[in-house]
Amino acid sequence: MIYQYKFEKILTLKEKEKRDAFSKYNAALKSFEEVAEKLYKFLKKKEEMLAFQQEKLRNGLSIQEIRHHQLFMDNLEKLISLCQQEVIEARYKMNALQDVLMERNIEVKKYEKMKENDLIKFLEIMKEAENKQMDEISIRQFLSKGH
Repeated sequence: MIYQYKFEKILTLKEKEKRDAFSKYNAALKSFEEVAEKLYKFLKKKEEMLAFQQEKLRNGLSIQEIRHHQLFMDNLEKLISLCQQEVIEARYKMNALQDVLMERNIEVKKYEKMKENDLIKFLEIMKEAENKQMDEISIRQFLSKGH
């Protein structure tokens, strides 16, 4: 008798859902890392520009150059603000997809545990049937030799 798990198709489906959730989570993670890296570069650029501006102010700067630097800093601040919002959204999406992945993983584990328990029960039934069959053979041999 061959073992056949009654929920094999469901388990296969749940494993596919888990793989899909994993790939979506990985894509969201990559997206988050890219946006966070972009934010880091903007912040670093701002820091460099502030240091540059301080150095220039010590050495003297024309009004036109001050306006130019201030305009550049204002635009950089807007970019940083937008990028921070993108990071928040990417983190939210990544966390939501991580939750979905965890749920799918738990579902797969449940079905795998059910399969394991079902297999153990199947093997016990097979062993009982085998023992019963061996007992019957022993009784027949005893009866055929004894009489």
